[in-house]
Amino acid sequence: MSSNSSQNDAAEFDASGANKSRKKGFLALAAAIIVAGGSYGSYWYLVGSRYISTDNAYTAAEIAEVTPAVGGIIASVNVVDTQYVHKGDVLVQIEDTDAQIAVDQAQANLALAERRVRSYLANDEGLTAQVEAQKSNETRAKAQLNAAKADFDRAKIDLARREDLVRSGSVSGEELTNAKTAFEQSQANLNAAKAALAQAQANRLSTIGAQKANAAMTDNTTVENNPEVLAAKARLQQAKINLERTIIRAPISGVVAKRQVQVGRQVQMGTPLMTVVPVQNIYVDANFKEVELRDVKIGLPVSITADLYGDEVIYHGVVAGVSGGTGSAFSMIPAQNATGNWIKVVQRLPVRIELDPEDLQAHPLQVGLSMQVEIDTKADVNKQTIAQYRASKQSEQG
Repeated sequence: MSSNSSQNDAAEFDASGANKSRKKGFLALAAAIIVAGGSYGSYWYLVGSRYISTDNAYTAAEIAEVTPAVGGIIASVNVVDTQYVHKGDVLVQIEDTDAQIAVDQAQANLALAERRVRSYLANDEGLTAQVEAQKSNETRAKAQLNAAKADFDRAKIDLARREDLVRSGSVSGEELTNAKTAFEQSQANLNAAKAALAQAQANRLSTIGAQKANAAMTDNTTVENNPEVLAAKARLQQAKINLERTIIRAPISGVVAKRQVQVGRQVQMGTPLMTVVPVQNIYVDANFKEVELRDVKIGLPVSITADLYGDEVIYHGVVAGVSGGTGSAFSMIPAQNATGNWIKVVQRLPVRIELDPEDLQAHPLQVGLSMQVEIDTKADVNKQTIAQYRASKQSEQG
């Protein structure tokens, strides 16, 4: 009996201890859940809802492709890949013999055009003088015609009078013959005077026509502003520009990359020669998921690290803009989501981030490097910082 009683007491004691242990376990679990929930809530409030990050980010730059504006044979190449050049440095020289000949020919054509215009102006003065002289000739011809008409009328009357007197025997046949001769002579003089007047009028009209044709090329112009001379000057200016373009200079400051030109090669206008990468103007394209961009605004501060330097180097920047479309929308073969079989894929949108020029100068970057990007979506927007970054970059491009 005593043995059974002691066993019952031990069982009751074990059950009581187990209940207490179970309660302690539940309390510990509840405390752990509360702590975990509080920690997660605190993390979400302080970090998770404030920062967004991605490692789908790469450096980029507005590169300049160097191409010739004129064709020719490459005479010299002054740079190699990886070389840093400043804006205006001579990169390539094209053999300029043909361009120099074109300049000399254009200069000769300009001189000829100026001489032609001077001859036009001189002809205009000469034709004006001829018109005045021919007007005087026409006036004299009219006076001679009037005199010839008067002589003709007088000879005609004289002949008619003598023909009447011949019948009565008052004049001799010789006087009649002389009267006829005088009449015929006056008639010939009249016809000659008419022809002379017609010729004078024709000469004057012909000279006036030539004067008008000449005036069309010189009207309201001088040698300096005549269209022929201006056209010749424009061709000379174009020839000089083409000669200058045989020397190809760096359009921006940066590092030479993708050099594809060698001495002696025949190149045509627009042939790619090399690329200049403005490493001092590197920016970052960060590709965030569309569900992360709700609170992203232009001017938000950004912290960036590069795989090149690791976490020890932190770059500072700001959100400069958001792309107008996703990568799939601008791909060579865009997705056809109107097909029957369709699976939703979360899209990514490129976000451009301007880097602090001082950070770039201290730790240079190259195009295409992998970056880690974190944006503080709750920070104050600072658009002035973007303007400062861009102004600094523009000043450095020279």
